[in-house]
Amino acid sequence: MNSLLSLLQPYPFERLRQLFADITPNPAYKPISLGLGEPRHATPKLIADAMMAAITRSPSGLASYPATAGEPALRTAFAQWLTHRYGLQLDPATQMLPVLGSREALFALAQTVVNRPANAADPKPLVVCPNPFYQIYEGAALLAGAEPYYVASDPARNFAPNWASVPDAVWQRTQLLIVCSPGNPTGAVMPLSEWQMLFELSDKFGFVIGSDECYSEIYFREEPPLSGLQAAAQLGRHDFKNLIALTSLSNTYHGSAMSPVVQAASIAAWQDEDHVVENRALYRTKFAQVTPLLSQVLNVALPDAGFYLWADVAGDDAIFASELYAHYNVTVLPGSFLARTAQGSNPGQGRIRMALVADTAECLEAAQRIVEFVKTRQV
Repeated sequence: MNSLLSLLQPYPFERLRQLFADITPNPAYKPISLGLGEPRHATPKLIADAMMAAITRSPSGLASYPATAGEPALRTAFAQWLTHRYGLQLDPATQMLPVLGSREALFALAQTVVNRPANAADPKPLVVCPNPFYQIYEGAALLAGAEPYYVASDPARNFAPNWASVPDAVWQRTQLLIVCSPGNPTGAVMPLSEWQMLFELSDKFGFVIGSDECYSEIYFREEPPLSGLQAAAQLGRHDFKNLIALTSLSNTYHGSAMSPVVQAASIAAWQDEDHVVENRALYRTKFAQVTPLLSQVLNVALPDAGFYLWADVAGDDAIFASELYAHYNVTVLPGSFLARTAQGSNPGQGRIRMALVADTAECLEAAQRIVEFVKTRQV
């Protein structure tokens, strides 16, 4: 067995399962989960239709070996979407690659970029990432033979990671920087000035930037989030040196070449913007109703983007999640499960992540139960 496997920590949802193992939730309430960030809005009809049409038109597509690079039509759809969304002119043949989920691509990126030292006694290379974070960042770093370096989110900066706090000695050992904007779980969006700082650091120290942008189309402000590619172009960096951006249609991952049927559905999705606008409107309506309700009892505010609420529970986050599940059958994820203790603190401690992925009625019911739960704890 690979000895590096022993360095991996349990996934947050496995920790949550263990936390809830001996709890029988109150049967008076139907279960509602705000724990898993799995979108549950209905799949747009145009995407399902495209997939079914691809099966009908070419049944052999399910049996043939797909090319890793994907069909030219899919890469063209990527490029057209990037032009529409960010004003970028990119080459579909050389600058696009389809993947079945950003998780696997992020893992593969670290295995490709990280170069272990020939001498085992030499310091390990570093992979810098935000804290809290999507756990694949850590796992990918460890299994590539690198050491993660965690940069805490800063409440004073709307929970954006404080990249300026990282010393040069760390950047000198860094081979990969993973950024997430909009962030998971905080929803923080990086401005152009931060991108410029990171690009300049990359030029100075030579590390690659992996930009995780899977929440880019769910936002609550008039100005949509910047892509790393868009930021680079605005700063005159049209070669996109040491920069890889990953975006997502969500809810599909497998880690292998994409079947022609899925490619057909993906083309339909990338070429249609109406369903994206409708989906964003669903989230905006939901957050506009749920956030004020929860803010009566929790320190929580509308994020810049994403579909999570990052709330301060003014106490032990694991105990809060356990008692909420036991008494009101609502699942939330303890913030400390999403972060690591680094530089003397765990920035997820005392917070919970709520994924508002269900329909508005179910999210409102969960919020009402949380309000009632907090009020009973305060008595």
